[in-house]
Amino acid sequence: MAIVVDTKDCTALSDAELGEMADISADGPAGYDVGLLSKQREEWVLITLAREGNKLCGFSFCTLERIGGTPSVLVGLASVKRNGKRDAVLKAIVNDQLRRAVLAFPDEDVLVGTRLLDPAGFQAFKGLEEVVPRPGHKASGEERAWGRRLAKRFGAEGRIDDRTFVLSGDGNTPPALDFESAKPDGISAEVAGLFKTFKKGRGDSLVTFGWAMAEDLVARANGK
Repeated sequence: MAIVVDTKDCTALSDAELGEMADISADGPAGYDVGLLSKQREEWVLITLAREGNKLCGFSFCTLERIGGTPSVLVGLASVKRNGKRDAVLKAIVNDQLRRAVLAFPDEDVLVGTRLLDPAGFQAFKGLEEVVPRPGHKASGEERAWGRRLAKRFGAEGRIDDRTFVLSGDGNTPPALDFESAKPDGISAEVAGLFKTFKKGRGDSLVTFGWAMAEDLVARANGK
């Protein structure tokens, strides 16, 4: 059965849908509850829902905005059900958000940014350019500045290490991209190493961003 994705205003998100979202989150370590999800409904502009038949299999709060004039797709709290189609669900969600970026920012490169809880979350950045952080890459001054900007946008100004991009938590699980690989053994030690300074129980996350080039966005919009 095909995965169907719909992005709509958060104001149109029903309490029943919030309950479905909480059920998905309960499968993973983040365990986002209805109370936190309700708060996200107030803080974000758009919600992307992925369904297989009538069953919700993934969701993502997001917004399309300019940060200092730069077109951006920001992903907030997101979670994908732990099943055999999780990779396809994440890809469908990201593709729908990037297709909308074409309409909002025609003929422009777009920054995509989020917070990750697990190395598997880098799968959301497949096909993007200049992903930061990444193994073996020393961030430039401008890239470090982007890390600080995103931390501020996520309400955590001053808590980021702009060399490792680790965002120190406040003791709570952060509203981030909650995604786990079905084959964690396939994740390289170098990628996993980006998370090695996380402190258990503090609620750390990894501020991550990459660039969707204008020509690639057009191709996505055309279904390529």
